[in-house]
Amino acid sequence: MTRPSARLELNQKLSLNAALTTSIRVLRMDASGLTRYLEEQAAENPHLALRPAKLEPEVWLPRWTAAFAAQGMGHAGSPDIGALLQAPAISLIAHVSNEIERVVQPADWGLATALMQALEPTGWLGRPLAAIAAEAGVPEAEAERVLLLLQGIEPTGIFARSLAECLQLQAIEAGCHDSTLACMLEHLDLLAEGEIARLAKMCSVDEAAIMTRLRLIRSFDPKPGTRFGQDAAPVREPDLAVSRGVEGWVVRLNRSSLPDVQIVPPAGDGHDAVALAHAREVQRMVHSRNQTLLRVAQDILKRQEKVLSQGLEQLQPMSMQEVAASVGLNISTVSRAIAGVSVDAPRGTIWLRALFTEAVGGAESGVAAGALRAKLLRLVREEDRDHPLGDLALAEALSMGGVTVARRTVAKYRSLLDIPPAHRRKRKLGLRQN
Repeated sequence: MTRPSARLELNQKLSLNAALTTSIRVLRMDASGLTRYLEEQAAENPHLALRPAKLEPEVWLPRWTAAFAAQGMGHAGSPDIGALLQAPAISLIAHVSNEIERVVQPADWGLATALMQALEPTGWLGRPLAAIAAEAGVPEAEAERVLLLLQGIEPTGIFARSLAECLQLQAIEAGCHDSTLACMLEHLDLLAEGEIARLAKMCSVDEAAIMTRLRLIRSFDPKPGTRFGQDAAPVREPDLAVSRGVEGWVVRLNRSSLPDVQIVPPAGDGHDAVALAHAREVQRMVHSRNQTLLRVAQDILKRQEKVLSQGLEQLQPMSMQEVAASVGLNISTVSRAIAGVSVDAPRGTIWLRALFTEAVGGAESGVAAGALRAKLLRLVREEDRDHPLGDLALAEALSMGGVTVARRTVAKYRSLLDIPPAHRRKRKLGLRQN
């Protein structure tokens, strides 16, 4: 018969208080999610106020400065020639190819395909329309007619012949294209330099009208074609921006993506002390989130510096554990900090998480899986449309970098990148005949 006995056990249990739970939530929010949270808090708390970030007319995000530079305007410096001359993403071509079948009559498929092949990575038309029409053996007016059809394809702005036309198409779609905005687009060089007073005088309006439309223009996408690139982030206000400074690449928070959090001081003795303390706690949490994000992002982008100037083929193997150890944070904190965070760079907007990639063939190989996927995209993009590369040929080409890539690995990467097999690529991307 078993006798009852008493035992003493020691258990440890971690209990998170409400403030810590909220702080963790705030840390993993992207800019848009955090803005919604702050708006909810400000609506309930009289001591919490949000102010729109100050708009500095002369300060543009990197993708804008690259777009201005490509048009030879602004203070953006030299354009990224390598990025401008490369072919557009395979997914953009596949998307446009499918849309051609939908919006263009079969008799015009040959001309439409010639226009498609003139696309740049930005989504703009990279060659004069007259030259394309001459090569196709059609009048320029006929090419103009087909081009107008193609400019109706989503995303709005592709097949534009210039940055101004790209923005004009988006303004018309948004229903905000008026004489003032049209005047501003005619003088994009002044807009790039932030010459608000001169623009107001030239457009016969006050500076407030120019600033209102400047906010609208900045909500547009200057390079709609880049959203089809590998690991491209959706177009929205990015959380971070990275640009080249005098001493190298500089990472900064995109202040325009978040409102300023301000404390409304109590008026008199009848204020709510609890609400005031909560408002200060919200302000502290936002500051802490921003500093943690910036700290982590700086370490990540320092490790992947070559990607910023040379593209994703320069990705280096990098784990979250390595970054966490470098910045002195827990790996879970790093994971939360970069969740849903995008960074705006001259080549486009990408997910910060996409810069983490494992090594192929062992850590000592130094070859990143993400770099191989980027190279695979380039090989497919540059292949002979009449004789697309099979998986075996692609595997052999990828294996030239010092690591052996199996045919089944190529098939897996193709699936991840939504690249069809060779026989389907030939049908999808080959020139159509009239």
